[in-house]
Amino acid sequence: MNTVTSPPRTVSADVKALHQRLTIVDLHADPLLWGRDLLQRARRGHIDVPRLLDGNVALQMFTIVTKSPRHLNIDRNDDSTDNVRLLAVAGRWPPRTWGDLTERALYQAGRLADMARRSDGQLVLVRTKAELDALLTRRATEPRVVGALLGIEGAHGVGASLDRLDELDRAGVRMISMAHFFDNAYGGSASGVRKGGLTDLGRRLAQEMERRGMLIDVSHCSAAVVDDLLAVATKPVVASHTGVRGTCDNNRNLTDDQVRRIAKTGGVVGIGFWSTAVCGQQPADIARAVKYVRDLVGIDHVAFGSDFDGAVDTPFDSARLAELTEALLQAGLTESDLKKVAGENALRVLRATLPN
Repeated sequence: MNTVTSPPRTVSADVKALHQRLTIVDLHADPLLWGRDLLQRARRGHIDVPRLLDGNVALQMFTIVTKSPRHLNIDRNDDSTDNVRLLAVAGRWPPRTWGDLTERALYQAGRLADMARRSDGQLVLVRTKAELDALLTRRATEPRVVGALLGIEGAHGVGASLDRLDELDRAGVRMISMAHFFDNAYGGSASGVRKGGLTDLGRRLAQEMERRGMLIDVSHCSAAVVDDLLAVATKPVVASHTGVRGTCDNNRNLTDDQVRRIAKTGGVVGIGFWSTAVCGQQPADIARAVKYVRDLVGIDHVAFGSDFDGAVDTPFDSARLAELTEALLQAGLTESDLKKVAGENALRVLRATLPN
């Protein structure tokens, strides 16, 4: 379900050298769902630690999927089916995860923590600004290390109330989107049935997230939820993985007005690498969307949000990110632009949000 659509491209020595000078942050990927040992190089999927290191990724956001409906689409889904339960049973997840979405989140967080413990220091969990700074300092002399942040895709993973937010906080969750592919108790999804706004519970969650140092992610949210979150947010807001309607017009992607309002919070738009986000399957299609956001709101408000391993096809895997660097240069971005898009913008937002 996570294939690479294009064969490897030849990248010049100059582009490779520039790529190695970047500090790369990817705001969204879903490999924890699939049960692979990410310390081992795989021949399928998009991400594992060896390929992240080959791609010079400094920091990867690992996002947790806790429920996904059958017959998935970007227009209309309800919550009556649950493919992740089937995956949990087939994958021999602990029985406590079969019917409890928060337990699924905690189980996947625990898997990432276990892999970090077994990695001999190559995979490092990041939960605070101090840990982020320590990671970047270490990478200055030890580039073969990658940091890992945790997010949750859809606040239904928090549970029916906020009672278990402490557990998720302790597990290292530092980003939550209010919705995924269906409406929930916190707010509507862009792909839901009612597509309503932020509920009272959703407002309480947003306040708690800001208090705890968690990023508010508007990816997958209904237009009404995006509006409501941008109205109440006091810290930078992110769209961790998305496209923009200016280059790919569908209801999954952000309007120009939404992009402008995210930028006004000091936040970033993470451009996805799959075809629904960018209306194409080439690095140039991703670069076109990045350039569109740059021209609309400035280079400080666009970032990478691959959606690697998110049941999507992409033109390259994480080891081949230099191909995107080349496409961005060909689209007219400067080296200064590239440094911001590849990681500096995301790092600015993380430093403005994470706890000390």
